[in-house]
Amino acid sequence: MMRSLGQMLRDQTGAAAAEMALVIPFLLVLMLGSVDLGNYFLSEHVVDKAVRDASRYAARLPLAEYTSCTVPSAGPAEQQTQRVARFGDPSGSGGQRLAGWAADNMTSVTIACDDGSSGNNWATSGIYTDFPDGAPVVTVKAVVPYKSLFGTIGLGSATLNLNAESQAAVTGA
Repeated sequence: MMRSLGQMLRDQTGAAAAEMALVIPFLLVLMLGSVDLGNYFLSEHVVDKAVRDASRYAARLPLAEYTSCTVPSAGPAEQQTQRVARFGDPSGSGGQRLAGWAADNMTSVTIACDDGSSGNNWATSGIYTDFPDGAPVVTVKAVVPYKSLFGTIGLGSATLNLNAESQAAVTGA
């Protein structure tokens, strides 16, 4: 029995299933995208906090570690500060704070001296009298690759980096 063209056009059987099949990909992208965006912001926060913790740690190391306003390259101060950033512990015995933070050298530790030209009084006074170049200020920077959830399942190949920087005036222990 043949139905007429008009009857077939008015037939609503299966319309909801067809509409759902068209809409589901967009809903999945929207849901997974919002989860991935939340994961990105969480990862950014973790790196920011790690760098802040590392700069505070480095600022409390003995002033003898920062003679002539430099960090001894590959010395214990630099390595411990890098491990505080990456693991949360100077010995590196804790678990990694973030997947993808694969090496200590993703964190750089630098020292600059404030010579008092910015108008502050603490550059060569108080505990800094032995520093004729001024007060040491430690800067910790990290560049960590972001592992996207879409990239994990093979849908995204864009490389994003999480960048963070923190400074603290060295007070020494």
